[in-house]
Amino acid sequence: MEWDGEQYQERFDALAASGVSVHGEADFVMTLAPTSVLDAGCGTGRVAQELDRRGVEVVGVDADVSMIAAARRRRPDIAWLVADLGDLELGRTFDVVIMAGNVPLFTPAGTQAALVGGCARHVAPGGALVCGFQLGRGYDVSAYDENCRAVGLELSARWSTWDRVEFPGEGSYVVSVHRA
Repeated sequence: MEWDGEQYQERFDALAASGVSVHGEADFVMTLAPTSVLDAGCGTGRVAQELDRRGVEVVGVDADVSMIAAARRRRPDIAWLVADLGDLELGRTFDVVIMAGNVPLFTPAGTQAALVGGCARHVAPGGALVCGFQLGRGYDVSAYDENCRAVGLELSARWSTWDRVEFPGEGSYVVSVHRA
């Protein structure tokens, strides 16, 4: 899939301009009190930029050149990398690795285990992998949980929204926290 980073960002800019809060993911991450965050599949960097504004050290990674270019135009002072998350090796860990915005659904079918593994390599001991994605689109919670277990991450908490609405066991969206 090819993206237009500027066009993608315009959607969020319009929502924010209309008064809609577009920082639910950052609000959620801040409850975990991180000092460092890897925004995995960062897109145009909306989450990373907000976390940076709140004093968290962030690195944003996305496979799409257009998305990273849009992020760099807005915040050239943040570390933005174009990379495949499944192959990612930054040589360091983070308090939180977040995959917001359906990242596992944009990964080619059959590569989700590598995606989770690439993210897990960057979770500090005691840290968290946080992931939110829509259900019913070819990748489900049980497959995600199994991919996390395979790389040593255990489910810590699960909700149906970034606002921490209880997850009833099924629904249209899931936010999971797995810990190292």
